[in-house]
Amino acid sequence: MQAQRQVIRCKAAVAWEPGKPLSIEDVDVAPPKAHEVRIKVVATGVCHTDWSYLREPGVGMTLRPFPLVLGHEAAGIVESVGPEVTLFSPGDKVIPLFLPQCGVCERCGSPKTNQCRKNWANTQAGVLADGTSRISCKGQQIYQFLGISSFSQYTVVPDISLAKIRSDAPLDKVFLLGCGVSTGYGAALNTGKVERDSSCAVFGLGAVGLAAIMGCKAAMAKRIIGVDINPDKFEKATLFGATECINPLEHKKPIQKVLVELTNGGVDYALECVGSTAVMSAALESTTDACGTCVIAGWTETEAMSVPVVKLLMGRTLKGTYFGGWKGARDLPRLVDDYMNKKLKLNEFITGTLPLEQINVAFDLLQSGNSIRTMISLQNPRVGSTPVNL
Repeated sequence: MQAQRQVIRCKAAVAWEPGKPLSIEDVDVAPPKAHEVRIKVVATGVCHTDWSYLREPGVGMTLRPFPLVLGHEAAGIVESVGPEVTLFSPGDKVIPLFLPQCGVCERCGSPKTNQCRKNWANTQAGVLADGTSRISCKGQQIYQFLGISSFSQYTVVPDISLAKIRSDAPLDKVFLLGCGVSTGYGAALNTGKVERDSSCAVFGLGAVGLAAIMGCKAAMAKRIIGVDINPDKFEKATLFGATECINPLEHKKPIQKVLVELTNGGVDYALECVGSTAVMSAALESTTDACGTCVIAGWTETEAMSVPVVKLLMGRTLKGTYFGGWKGARDLPRLVDDYMNKKLKLNEFITGTLPLEQINVAFDLLQSGNSIRTMISLQNPRVGSTPVNL
Protein backbone atom coordinates (compact mmCIF):
# COMPACT_ATOMS: atom_id res chain seq x y z
CA MET A 1 0.00 0.00 0.00
CA GLN A 2 2.90 2.39 0.68
CA ALA A 3 3.92 2.33 -3.00
CA GLN A 4 0.43 3.44 -3.98
CA ARG A 5 0.92 6.68 -2.03
CA GLN A 6 4.12 7.54 -3.85
CA VAL A 7 4.81 9.29 -7.10
CA ILE A 8 7.60 7.61 -9.04
CA ARG A 9 10.12 9.85 -10.75
CA CYS A 10 11.70 8.13 -13.73
CA LYS A 11 12.91 8.66 -17.28
CA ALA A 12 10.64 8.91 -20.31
CA ALA A 13 10.91 9.94 -23.95
CA VAL A 14 8.62 12.96 -24.25
CA ALA A 15 7.26 14.30 -27.53
CA TRP A 16 6.85 18.00 -26.79
CA GLU A 17 5.55 18.83 -30.24
CA PRO A 18 4.89 17.11 -33.58
CA GLY A 19 7.77 16.53 -35.95
CA LYS A 20 10.49 17.04 -33.34
CA PRO A 21 12.84 14.40 -31.87
CA LEU A 22 11.82 12.85 -28.57
CA SER A 23 13.42 14.35 -25.48
CA ILE A 24 14.57 12.19 -22.56
CA GLU A 25 13.09 13.79 -19.46
CA ASP A 26 12.50 13.17 -15.78
CA VAL A 27 8.78 12.55 -15.42
CA ASP A 28 6.53 11.93 -12.43
CA VAL A 29 4.21 8.94 -12.64
CA ALA A 30 1.34 9.22 -10.17
CA PRO A 31 -0.07 6.31 -8.16
CA PRO A 32 -2.84 4.26 -9.80
CA LYS A 33 -6.44 5.23 -9.10
CA ALA A 34 -9.45 2.90 -8.97
CA HIS A 35 -9.28 0.14 -11.58
CA GLU A 36 -5.76 1.17 -12.61
CA VAL A 37 -2.39 -0.57 -12.50
CA ARG A 38 1.06 0.98 -12.41
CA ILE A 39 3.62 -1.08 -14.28
CA LYS A 40 7.38 -1.07 -14.61
CA VAL A 41 7.99 -1.17 -18.35
CA VAL A 42 10.85 -3.54 -19.18
CA ALA A 43 10.81 -3.62 -22.98
CA THR A 44 8.98 -1.73 -25.70
CA GLY A 45 9.05 -1.65 -29.46
CA VAL A 46 9.06 1.30 -31.85
CA CYS A 47 6.05 0.74 -34.09
CA HIS A 48 5.27 2.53 -37.35
CA THR A 49 2.14 3.95 -35.70
CA ASP A 50 4.33 5.73 -33.14
CA TRP A 51 6.45 7.07 -35.99
CA SER A 52 3.39 8.30 -37.91
CA TYR A 53 1.90 10.20 -34.99
CA LEU A 54 5.24 11.86 -34.29
CA ARG A 55 6.66 12.49 -37.77
CA GLU A 56 3.50 12.79 -39.90
CA PRO A 57 0.79 14.20 -37.62
CA GLY A 58 -2.42 14.90 -39.48
CA VAL A 59 -1.26 12.96 -42.58
CA GLY A 60 -3.74 10.11 -42.65
CA MET A 61 -3.87 10.28 -38.86
CA THR A 62 -6.03 12.09 -36.35
CA LEU A 63 -3.84 14.62 -34.56
CA ARG A 64 -3.25 13.67 -30.93
CA PRO A 65 -2.68 16.28 -28.20
CA PHE A 66 0.89 17.17 -27.28
CA PRO A 67 3.02 16.90 -25.22
CA LEU A 68 2.71 13.15 -24.98
CA VAL A 69 4.68 9.99 -24.32
CA LEU A 70 4.34 7.59 -27.22
CA GLY A 71 4.71 3.79 -27.15
CA HIS A 72 2.08 1.07 -27.06
CA GLU A 73 3.86 -2.23 -27.81
CA ALA A 74 5.43 -3.34 -24.53
CA ALA A 75 5.77 -5.76 -21.64
CA GLY A 76 6.45 -5.13 -17.99
CA ILE A 77 5.87 -6.00 -14.34
CA VAL A 78 3.09 -4.79 -12.07
CA GLU A 79 4.52 -2.35 -9.52
CA SER A 80 1.31 -1.47 -7.67
CA VAL A 81 -2.45 -1.62 -8.11
CA GLY A 82 -5.20 0.87 -7.40
CA PRO A 83 -8.42 0.32 -5.44
CA GLU A 84 -10.88 -2.28 -6.77
CA VAL A 85 -8.25 -4.08 -8.86
CA THR A 86 -8.74 -7.81 -8.34
CA LEU A 87 -7.02 -9.57 -11.25
CA PHE A 88 -3.48 -8.21 -10.83
CA SER A 89 -0.90 -8.14 -8.05
CA PRO A 90 2.57 -6.59 -7.70
CA GLY A 91 5.12 -8.78 -9.43
CA ASP A 92 2.80 -10.06 -12.17
CA LYS A 93 4.23 -10.03 -15.67
CA VAL A 94 1.91 -8.20 -18.05
CA ILE A 95 1.42 -6.85 -21.57
CA PRO A 96 -0.49 -3.56 -21.83
CA LEU A 97 -3.32 -3.41 -24.37
CA PHE A 98 -4.19 -0.46 -26.59
CA LEU A 99 -7.53 -2.22 -27.19
CA PRO A 100 -9.30 -2.96 -23.88
CA GLN A 101 -11.27 -6.05 -22.94
CA CYS A 102 -13.74 -5.20 -20.20
CA GLY A 103 -15.33 -8.64 -20.38
CA VAL A 104 -18.85 -7.46 -19.65
CA CYS A 105 -20.02 -5.37 -22.62
CA GLU A 106 -21.95 -6.73 -25.58
CA ARG A 107 -18.91 -6.63 -27.83
CA CYS A 108 -16.73 -8.51 -25.36
CA GLY A 109 -19.44 -11.17 -25.23
CA SER A 110 -19.58 -11.49 -29.02
CA PRO A 111 -17.39 -14.00 -30.89
CA LYS A 112 -17.59 -11.71 -33.94
CA THR A 113 -15.51 -8.80 -32.66
CA ASN A 114 -12.80 -7.68 -30.26
CA GLN A 115 -13.86 -4.04 -30.44
CA CYS A 116 -14.50 -3.24 -26.77
CA ARG A 117 -15.17 0.48 -26.33
CA LYS A 118 -14.80 0.85 -22.55
CA ASN A 119 -12.74 4.01 -21.91
CA TRP A 120 -12.16 4.18 -25.68
CA ALA A 121 -12.82 7.88 -26.21
CA ASN A 122 -10.58 8.87 -23.31
CA THR A 123 -7.63 6.68 -24.22
CA GLN A 124 -7.79 7.88 -27.82
CA ALA A 125 -7.55 11.41 -26.42
CA GLY A 126 -4.52 10.49 -24.31
CA VAL A 127 -6.13 10.34 -20.88
CA LEU A 128 -7.49 7.70 -18.52
CA ALA A 129 -11.04 7.15 -17.26
CA ASP A 130 -11.18 10.31 -15.13
CA GLY A 131 -10.06 12.51 -18.02
CA THR A 132 -6.50 13.05 -16.77
CA SER A 133 -3.09 11.48 -17.33
CA ARG A 134 -0.90 9.92 -14.65
CA ILE A 135 2.30 11.28 -16.21
CA SER A 136 3.56 14.81 -15.69
CA CYS A 137 6.79 16.66 -16.46
CA LYS A 138 7.94 20.04 -15.20
CA GLY A 139 4.54 20.57 -13.66
CA GLN A 140 2.72 19.91 -16.94
CA GLN A 141 0.36 17.05 -17.78
CA ILE A 142 1.81 14.68 -20.37
CA TYR A 143 -0.75 12.82 -22.47
CA GLN A 144 -0.62 9.02 -22.62
CA PHE A 145 -0.61 7.62 -26.13
CA LEU A 146 -3.55 5.21 -26.52
CA GLY A 147 -3.79 5.20 -22.74
CA ILE A 148 -0.43 3.42 -22.44
CA SER A 149 2.76 5.47 -23.04
CA SER A 150 5.34 2.70 -22.90
CA PHE A 151 8.25 5.01 -23.74
CA SER A 152 8.37 5.64 -20.01
CA GLN A 153 10.05 3.48 -17.38
CA TYR A 154 6.79 3.43 -15.45
CA THR A 155 3.25 4.02 -16.61
CA VAL A 156 -0.32 3.57 -15.39
CA VAL A 157 -2.96 1.76 -17.43
CA PRO A 158 -6.59 0.70 -16.87
CA ASP A 159 -6.93 -2.80 -15.46
CA ILE A 160 -9.06 -3.76 -18.49
CA SER A 161 -6.17 -2.78 -20.77
CA LEU A 162 -3.75 -5.37 -19.45
CA ALA A 163 -3.03 -9.05 -20.09
CA LYS A 164 -1.46 -11.15 -17.34
CA ILE A 165 1.08 -13.63 -18.71
CA ARG A 166 3.10 -16.54 -17.35
CA SER A 167 5.90 -15.81 -14.91
CA ASP A 168 8.65 -17.41 -17.02
CA ALA A 169 7.90 -15.42 -20.17
CA PRO A 170 10.88 -13.34 -21.41
CA LEU A 171 9.60 -9.77 -21.47
CA ASP A 172 12.26 -8.73 -23.97
CA LYS A 173 10.60 -11.01 -26.53
CA VAL A 174 6.88 -11.16 -25.74
CA PHE A 175 6.52 -7.37 -25.85
CA LEU A 176 6.07 -7.89 -29.61
CA LEU A 177 2.66 -9.39 -28.93
CA GLY A 178 1.45 -5.98 -27.76
CA CYS A 179 0.91 -4.82 -31.35
CA GLY A 180 2.76 -5.77 -34.54
CA VAL A 181 3.03 -9.54 -34.37
CA SER A 182 -0.46 -10.03 -32.96
CA THR A 183 -1.95 -7.76 -35.62
CA GLY A 184 -0.39 -9.49 -38.60
CA TYR A 185 -0.70 -13.03 -37.26
CA GLY A 186 -4.35 -12.52 -36.36
CA ALA A 187 -5.10 -10.80 -39.68
CA ALA A 188 -4.38 -14.12 -41.39
CA LEU A 189 -5.82 -16.52 -38.83
CA ASN A 190 -8.72 -14.65 -37.22
CA THR A 191 -9.89 -12.09 -39.76
CA GLY A 192 -8.89 -13.58 -43.09
CA LYS A 193 -9.41 -17.17 -41.93
CA VAL A 194 -6.80 -18.35 -44.41
CA GLU A 195 -7.45 -21.93 -45.49
CA ARG A 196 -5.22 -24.91 -46.06
CA ASP A 197 -3.67 -25.18 -49.56
CA SER A 198 -4.77 -21.64 -50.46
CA SER A 199 -2.72 -18.93 -52.18
CA CYS A 200 -1.87 -15.70 -50.36
CA ALA A 201 -0.18 -12.38 -51.08
CA VAL A 202 1.16 -10.24 -48.25
CA PHE A 203 1.79 -6.59 -49.10
CA GLY A 204 4.49 -4.99 -46.95
CA LEU A 205 7.19 -7.00 -45.19
CA GLY A 206 7.61 -5.08 -41.97
CA ALA A 207 6.74 -6.62 -38.63
CA VAL A 208 3.01 -6.82 -39.37
CA GLY A 209 3.58 -8.30 -42.82
CA LEU A 210 6.07 -10.89 -41.62
CA ALA A 211 3.64 -11.90 -38.89
CA ALA A 212 0.90 -12.21 -41.52
CA ILE A 213 3.17 -14.53 -43.51
CA MET A 214 3.70 -16.54 -40.33
CA GLY A 215 -0.08 -16.74 -39.91
CA CYS A 216 -0.57 -17.91 -43.49
CA LYS A 217 2.02 -20.61 -42.94
CA ALA A 218 0.35 -21.67 -39.67
CA ALA A 219 -2.91 -22.00 -41.64
CA MET A 220 -0.99 -24.26 -44.08
CA ALA A 221 -1.44 -22.06 -47.13
CA LYS A 222 0.24 -23.62 -50.17
CA ARG A 223 1.57 -20.47 -51.80
CA ILE A 224 2.58 -17.34 -49.87
CA ILE A 225 3.85 -14.41 -51.94
CA GLY A 226 5.60 -11.55 -50.17
CA VAL A 227 5.37 -8.13 -51.85
CA ASP A 228 7.70 -5.24 -51.00
CA ILE A 229 9.77 -2.59 -52.76
CA ASN A 230 12.73 -3.38 -50.48
CA PRO A 231 14.32 -6.65 -51.64
CA ASP A 232 16.52 -6.72 -48.54
CA LYS A 233 13.47 -8.01 -46.67
CA PHE A 234 12.96 -11.04 -48.88
CA GLU A 235 15.34 -13.34 -47.02
CA LYS A 236 13.56 -12.62 -43.74
CA ALA A 237 10.16 -13.17 -45.39
CA THR A 238 11.30 -16.58 -46.58
CA LEU A 239 12.36 -17.43 -43.04
CA PHE A 240 8.83 -16.73 -41.86
CA GLY A 241 7.23 -18.85 -44.57
CA ALA A 242 7.02 -16.94 -47.86
CA THR A 243 7.32 -19.28 -50.83
CA GLU A 244 8.38 -16.42 -53.12
CA CYS A 245 8.77 -12.64 -53.07
CA ILE A 246 8.09 -9.89 -55.63
CA ASN A 247 9.38 -6.34 -55.95
CA PRO A 248 6.72 -4.18 -57.70
CA LEU A 249 9.46 -1.83 -58.96
CA GLU A 250 10.86 -4.61 -61.11
CA HIS A 251 7.66 -4.92 -63.18
CA LYS A 252 6.15 -2.60 -65.77
CA LYS A 253 2.61 -3.76 -65.02
CA PRO A 254 0.74 -2.85 -61.81
CA ILE A 255 1.51 -5.38 -59.11
CA GLN A 256 -2.11 -6.58 -58.96
CA LYS A 257 -1.96 -7.59 -62.62
CA VAL A 258 1.37 -9.31 -62.07
CA LEU A 259 -0.13 -11.34 -59.24
CA VAL A 260 -3.28 -12.21 -61.19
CA GLU A 261 -1.16 -13.53 -64.06
CA LEU A 262 1.25 -15.30 -61.74
CA THR A 263 -1.57 -17.16 -59.96
CA ASN A 264 -3.79 -17.76 -62.98
CA GLY A 265 -6.65 -15.58 -61.82
CA GLY A 266 -5.67 -14.04 -58.51
CA VAL A 267 -4.78 -15.12 -54.99
CA ASP A 268 -7.32 -16.49 -52.54
CA TYR A 269 -6.20 -14.09 -49.79
CA ALA A 270 -4.43 -10.74 -49.86
CA LEU A 271 -3.25 -9.05 -46.68
CA GLU A 272 -2.37 -5.35 -46.83
CA CYS A 273 0.19 -4.45 -44.15
CA VAL A 274 1.44 -1.07 -45.35
CA GLY A 275 -1.25 1.48 -44.54
CA SER A 276 -1.36 2.95 -48.06
CA THR A 277 -4.73 3.33 -49.76
CA ALA A 278 -3.12 2.71 -53.16
CA VAL A 279 -1.65 -0.56 -51.87
CA MET A 280 -5.02 -1.47 -50.34
CA SER A 281 -6.68 -1.13 -53.74
CA ALA A 282 -3.93 -3.17 -55.37
CA ALA A 283 -4.28 -5.87 -52.74
CA LEU A 284 -8.03 -6.15 -53.31
CA GLU A 285 -7.59 -6.34 -57.07
CA SER A 286 -4.95 -9.04 -56.73
CA THR A 287 -7.50 -11.50 -55.34
CA THR A 288 -9.58 -13.87 -57.43
CA ASP A 289 -12.81 -12.20 -58.47
CA ALA A 290 -15.08 -15.11 -57.57
CA CYS A 291 -14.27 -15.53 -53.90
CA GLY A 292 -11.09 -13.67 -52.99
CA THR A 293 -10.65 -12.09 -49.56
CA CYS A 294 -8.64 -8.95 -48.86
CA VAL A 295 -7.78 -8.01 -45.26
CA ILE A 296 -6.62 -4.48 -44.43
CA ALA A 297 -4.16 -4.51 -41.52
CA GLY A 298 -2.16 -1.38 -42.42
CA TRP A 299 -3.12 1.68 -40.42
CA THR A 300 -4.56 4.96 -41.67
CA GLU A 301 -7.41 6.90 -40.10
CA THR A 302 -8.51 9.70 -42.41
CA GLU A 303 -7.69 8.63 -45.97
CA ALA A 304 -10.27 7.19 -48.37
CA MET A 305 -9.81 3.99 -50.34
CA SER A 306 -11.07 3.85 -53.94
CA VAL A 307 -12.91 0.60 -54.67
CA PRO A 308 -14.73 0.01 -57.97
CA VAL A 309 -18.02 -1.57 -56.92
CA VAL A 310 -17.72 -4.27 -59.56
CA LYS A 311 -14.64 -5.59 -57.73
CA LEU A 312 -16.93 -6.54 -54.85
CA LEU A 313 -20.05 -7.45 -56.83
CA MET A 314 -18.24 -10.30 -58.52
CA GLY A 315 -17.62 -12.03 -55.22
CA ARG A 316 -14.64 -10.52 -53.42
CA THR A 317 -14.70 -9.76 -49.71
CA LEU A 318 -12.99 -6.70 -48.22
CA LYS A 319 -12.33 -6.81 -44.48
CA GLY A 320 -10.51 -4.77 -41.89
CA THR A 321 -8.74 -5.97 -38.77
CA TYR A 322 -7.72 -4.23 -35.54
CA PHE A 323 -5.21 -5.92 -33.27
CA GLY A 324 -5.65 -9.01 -35.43
CA GLY A 325 -9.07 -9.78 -34.01
CA TRP A 326 -7.62 -10.93 -30.68
CA LYS A 327 -9.39 -10.32 -27.39
CA GLY A 328 -6.24 -9.23 -25.63
CA ALA A 329 -6.74 -10.20 -22.01
CA ARG A 330 -7.95 -13.66 -23.04
CA ASP A 331 -5.80 -14.41 -26.06
CA LEU A 332 -2.36 -12.93 -25.41
CA PRO A 333 -1.54 -15.43 -22.64
CA ARG A 334 -2.25 -18.18 -25.17
CA LEU A 335 0.04 -16.57 -27.73
CA VAL A 336 2.75 -16.35 -25.10
CA ASP A 337 2.27 -20.07 -24.49
CA ASP A 338 2.62 -20.72 -28.23
CA TYR A 339 5.90 -18.81 -28.25
CA MET A 340 7.20 -20.67 -25.21
CA ASN A 341 6.25 -23.95 -26.89
CA LYS A 342 8.11 -22.91 -30.08
CA LYS A 343 4.92 -22.68 -32.15
CA LEU A 344 5.33 -18.95 -32.75
CA LYS A 345 8.39 -16.95 -33.81
CA LEU A 346 9.25 -13.74 -31.94
CA ASN A 347 13.05 -13.55 -31.63
CA GLU A 348 13.42 -13.27 -35.38
CA PHE A 349 11.51 -9.97 -35.51
CA ILE A 350 14.03 -8.17 -33.31
CA THR A 351 16.77 -6.60 -35.41
CA GLY A 352 18.42 -4.57 -32.66
CA THR A 353 18.30 -3.37 -29.06
CA LEU A 354 18.83 0.19 -27.86
CA PRO A 355 18.56 1.98 -24.51
CA LEU A 356 15.86 4.59 -23.98
CA GLU A 357 18.40 7.38 -24.52
CA GLN A 358 18.80 6.29 -28.16
CA ILE A 359 15.13 5.97 -29.03
CA ASN A 360 15.42 8.58 -31.78
CA VAL A 361 17.94 6.30 -33.49
CA ALA A 362 15.30 3.55 -33.45
CA PHE A 363 12.87 5.91 -35.18
CA ASP A 364 15.44 6.64 -37.87
CA LEU A 365 16.12 2.94 -38.40
CA LEU A 366 12.41 2.27 -38.80
CA GLN A 367 11.97 5.09 -41.30
CA SER A 368 14.94 3.97 -43.37
CA GLY A 369 13.68 0.40 -43.60
CA ASN A 370 16.81 -0.93 -41.91
CA SER A 371 14.99 -2.59 -39.03
CA ILE A 372 11.99 -4.79 -38.43
CA ARG A 373 11.67 -4.13 -34.71
CA THR A 374 14.14 -2.35 -32.48
CA MET A 375 13.63 -3.25 -28.86
CA ILE A 376 13.99 -0.36 -26.43
CA SER A 377 15.32 -1.50 -23.07
CA LEU A 378 13.91 0.77 -20.38
CA GLN A 379 15.49 -0.74 -17.30
CA ASN A 380 19.26 -0.36 -17.56
CA PRO A 381 21.99 0.92 -15.24
CA ARG A 382 22.22 4.33 -16.90
CA VAL A 383 18.57 5.25 -16.37
CA GLY A 384 17.08 5.00 -12.88
CA SER A 385 13.82 5.75 -11.09
CA THR A 386 13.10 7.25 -7.70
CA PRO A 387 9.97 7.12 -5.52
CA VAL A 388 8.75 10.50 -4.39
CA ASN A 389 6.61 10.70 -1.26
CA LEU A 390 3.36 12.56 -1.66
